[in-house]
Amino acid sequence: MMKVHISTLTARRMLTMLIALPPRKNLPLVVTAQGMQAQTVLPKKSRMRTHMAQMITSTNIPLTAMNKFILFLAVTAVLISSCNRKEEPQEHGHPHDGPGGLEPLAYTLYSQYSEVFVEFKPLVMGSTSKFATHVTVLGEQFSALSEGSVTVSLIIADKGIRHKADKPSTPGIYRLALTPGTAGMGKLVFDIKTKSYTDQLVIDSVRVYPDERTAIAAQPEAGTSSDISYLKEQAWKVEFANEPLTAEPFSDVIYTTGQVQPAPGDEVVVSATFDGIVQLGSRPLATGQAVKSGQTLLSINGKQLTENNLDVQLAKAQTDYERAKAAYERDQQLIAKQLITGREVEASKAEFENTGKVLSSLSSNYKVGGKSISTPTSGFIKNVLVQSGQYVSQGQPLFTITRNRNLVIRADVSQKDLSLVSQIRSASIRIPYSDKTFTGEQLGAKIISYGRSADSQTGYVPVMVQVNNIGELVPGTFVNVWLKTQPTTSALVIKESALIEEQGNFYVYVQTAGESFQKREVKTGKRDGEKVQILSGVQPGERVVTKGGYQIRLSSLSGALPAHGHEH
Repeated sequence: MMKVHISTLTARRMLTMLIALPPRKNLPLVVTAQGMQAQTVLPKKSRMRTHMAQMITSTNIPLTAMNKFILFLAVTAVLISSCNRKEEPQEHGHPHDGPGGLEPLAYTLYSQYSEVFVEFKPLVMGSTSKFATHVTVLGEQFSALSEGSVTVSLIIADKGIRHKADKPSTPGIYRLALTPGTAGMGKLVFDIKTKSYTDQLVIDSVRVYPDERTAIAAQPEAGTSSDISYLKEQAWKVEFANEPLTAEPFSDVIYTTGQVQPAPGDEVVVSATFDGIVQLGSRPLATGQAVKSGQTLLSINGKQLTENNLDVQLAKAQTDYERAKAAYERDQQLIAKQLITGREVEASKAEFENTGKVLSSLSSNYKVGGKSISTPTSGFIKNVLVQSGQYVSQGQPLFTITRNRNLVIRADVSQKDLSLVSQIRSASIRIPYSDKTFTGEQLGAKIISYGRSADSQTGYVPVMVQVNNIGELVPGTFVNVWLKTQPTTSALVIKESALIEEQGNFYVYVQTAGESFQKREVKTGKRDGEKVQILSGVQPGERVVTKGGYQIRLSSLSGALPAHGHEH
């Protein structure tokens, strides 16, 4: 430690010179004035120090004991405040060069399978450049590549060097480095190998400079940007995805509501075959219960009845059958001897067959005093129309079975859209109580009919859409419906999940670089339940965030960034 003792007479000059000196790191200084002492470390030159020097040299205040003390406190306060001002932390833990140093380059590359965001300093012959390579696996949700190798190759005039990383240092981040031996124009090639796919992404026209001075001279001036920073480490932790904005065929769309109904022929009503008292099994029948073909659901007992008693009917049917059988066998013998006509034989044969059918019907599923009723098809119980102990007569409905393989959605179209009704080809639906949207392809949607005139009471025209039962549609409930015509025009469209609404206006986030985003206000057009037409605000080819937009918004409001290790 160096101690400097100064008199009050020379305090101003000494302090002026010290403040004007070039900064020296970690130089302790003890200033003593009239027995009072303070210790600090000289900071780097700043505007405050320059201003303080000017103030001291220009002052004409007499240096009395009090003035000396005040001067000492002022100088000490400046030095201490400068000392306590810590160095600004390196953002993301990046090593930054001082003014005039090499600034890093950044590239964002896309393929069918991967996104590569790489940062590295300009390539200089004989100097090692480190590559912070972020590899993202594309899909419905983007994720960090956690297994696989990445190789970077520098190729100049058919000759090159390469470096391979067999695994990431942390999920998604591969540390690579190259030391070029030749100057010139070349290209960087990134080869990705995983268990599920191989990929290659190329940066064309990459220059290798002969020395650092040439590289610095070739650097463009740093510009200002208002883009939002959202790091890969943040995106990998949430549901995140983006996709390029493209033009594609888009339909005229009619938005309305519809009611889910059973499809024609998809329901079966099971009725009583004779009079009797209903007896349910030990397990009560419940709406929505799955049943199999031939499964017994209830029985009808008629032994308590004095009329139309099943046992009496069955005994009579058995007697009638035996009598008709004997008559038919006798007539067959008589016709052989030509004692009766063929018409008489046909009559006895018909009687024999009819009595057999009656007997078979009554004896089917028969048990003493009653008869069980089974379902003719597999499906689900839609409703049960009787109770245990209830008297039913022949032909009375007992329960309804729905196969639920197909359903019909009745959508009501207003009169203003009547001209489009005949052009409707498909439909998408959204289930309000689960907020799930299903496309026409997922539903197997088919337009089966539409009204030729408006309903006299509602003024709407019904459109009937048959769909496959996807397991989440319940007959009788209402759904949101987008009726689509045959696509005739091309439009810029994005997924509805990309839209963020704020005070009635819609915004999207556009990825401008690997970790940079812009918030754009957009004007929307037609919607089909899955995608929305974009009229302005973004351009074709720009990558729009379809998942994770709200997380970017929250990150921009907080201003906090997690640490990570880019090569600067």
